[in-house]
Amino acid sequence: MRTGLLCPLALLFLLGQTTGNLDPLVPGPSSSSFLDSVFGSNFISGPSSNDSFTPSPGSESQSLSNFTGFEDDHGTCHCSVTLPDTTFPVQRVERLEFTAHVLSQKFEKELSKVREYVQLISVYEKKLSNLTVRVEIMEKDTISYTELDFELIKIEVKEMEKLIIQLKDNFVGSTTIVDQLEVEIRNMSLLVEQLETLDKNNVLAIRREILALKNRLKECEASKGENVTVSPPPSAPGSCGHGGVVNISKPTIVQLNWRGFSFKYGAWGRDYSPQQPNGGLYWVAPLNTDGRHLEYYRLYNTLDDLLLYINAREYRITYGQGSGTAVYNNYMYVNMYSSQNIAKINLNDNRVEVTQTVPDAAYNNRFSYANVDWQDIDLAVDENGLWVIYATEASTGNMVISKLNDTTLTVLDTWYTRQYKPSVSNAFMVCGVLYATRTLNTREEEIFYYYDTNTGREGSLDIVMPKMRERVQSINYHPFDQKLFVYNDGYLLNYDLIFNKEPK
Repeated sequence: MRTGLLCPLALLFLLGQTTGNLDPLVPGPSSSSFLDSVFGSNFISGPSSNDSFTPSPGSESQSLSNFTGFEDDHGTCHCSVTLPDTTFPVQRVERLEFTAHVLSQKFEKELSKVREYVQLISVYEKKLSNLTVRVEIMEKDTISYTELDFELIKIEVKEMEKLIIQLKDNFVGSTTIVDQLEVEIRNMSLLVEQLETLDKNNVLAIRREILALKNRLKECEASKGENVTVSPPPSAPGSCGHGGVVNISKPTIVQLNWRGFSFKYGAWGRDYSPQQPNGGLYWVAPLNTDGRHLEYYRLYNTLDDLLLYINAREYRITYGQGSGTAVYNNYMYVNMYSSQNIAKINLNDNRVEVTQTVPDAAYNNRFSYANVDWQDIDLAVDENGLWVIYATEASTGNMVISKLNDTTLTVLDTWYTRQYKPSVSNAFMVCGVLYATRTLNTREEEIFYYYDTNTGREGSLDIVMPKMRERVQSINYHPFDQKLFVYNDGYLLNYDLIFNKEPK
């Protein structure tokens, strides 16, 4: 703001410019009379010459603000007017323009990012859609191997590498054969890595080669020297000339069941016939996704047919329940839906030949296995024939074992155990001995209990049984192969049983 003293002429000029009534260049009334008319008589002749002046309301001078006037001793009029600052704020406007420009650039930059994100989201939506379709196809695909297949093969190859190193250290004589085997094992390791990027059906070929190498390694181990103890041969397949199960091998993943990953419950195995112990067909019986209804099953003449999903015979039934299915002498035995009855199905024509009630057997989840529903009645096969494992109200849920006549399904004999069935995850029979399992964790089961129907003795075991997935739905034993066929959350697994070589 600017403040100064104005002469009457300047004051008149301002008043003229403000009111529009006075022209400073044109002579007018005397300054005294004019000031009197504008400011009042007190402007000149007030009580005191030093009094400040404030215009009265309604006067013509009210358009001017903040001015004062007085007359000195010499009669000179002094006026002071405070005028508004009329300087244009150029610097402020420039800063405002610069700030607006910066904000505009930032906005455009963020807007371009948003456009890029929108485009990326569109691309990712398409990728997710394509991935969903691929996953659905993989779930429905009948030929599927997981990483577990290759990991298991790698483990087996590493074990052979360790064995060949031991052979080299202990082998007596020429090591030409051992060196050759070592080279082949290294080539095998490379081949496994290549197979992971190739057609997964080639897993079959690599397994056959591994089996052949294992046999050759066993031959070399047997011929290391006279001072090396050679393990005695196992008991004859299909015989009970051993002292019972003492250990179990690591699992071999055969494949995913033919209906897909969603069918987590079911059973599988190989038919056993005393007349043709090594000629049985393979069967796979996944339950529907409800985990209860057995509706479809497939038969394969050979293991290769099963692995390649070829030459399968598929049948449909409407009355099967649970995963306690067994196959013996070309007949399938199942628990009939919502009952304590079992049915005998001829595998040649899918026809039911016999049905029979299991006396006093609890059913419909009354005493099923732990973590597995609808398996109150579990059928089993061993060297002695057909068995049924169940519980009754009278046994208060403890396991009951009955030997069945495989022709009429009548009960021949029964044994009562002291093991509570719902605390058991599954069970199988070997040479008239019941073996029960329980869950240790998501990767291990344990064969923890046995009951010998030959002697009536029962006891505890601690045989750790590795598994691929969390839950074991069924276990079936094949006497000639001396293997367990395990259905593990939709995957078909094989285990080799290891027996005590000393008879009981």
